[in-house]
Amino acid sequence: MKKVLIVDDEVDVRKFVSKLVERAGYEVIEAKNGVEGMGRVREDKPDLIILDVLMPKQSGIRMYRALKTDEPLKDIPVIVLSAIAPKSFFRSQEVLAEFAGQPVPEPEAYIEKPEEPEELIELMKKILG
Repeated sequence: MKKVLIVDDEVDVRKFVSKLVERAGYEVIEAKNGVEGMGRVREDKPDLIILDVLMPKQSGIRMYRALKTDEPLKDIPVIVLSAIAPKSFFRSQEVLAEFAGQPVPEPEAYIEKPEEPEELIELMKKILG
């Protein structure tokens, strides 16, 4: 069974998305921030990550960059699920690339909250096959 990691600091969002992931037939792994999320990625090797952007400890912006610049982890697909506009996320990645000197690829998808359940399920199935 394919594993989907949900990284979001809001309990209600994690529970809702977890139900959608289970309904789509995938195993759920949860993390409440970027630090915990990176630990779960290394430990559980998910097939897909659904990532919030604004979180305490380590933001999704930094977690995304850490994933995409880590050779063993960079090919794990990511769906960003956030209340901030995509333009803000992409601009933050450009700024980090200027400081780090290394651009990162765009996520497989970017969905603004509140998400449409069917859209998220379709995206997961498309990405995971």
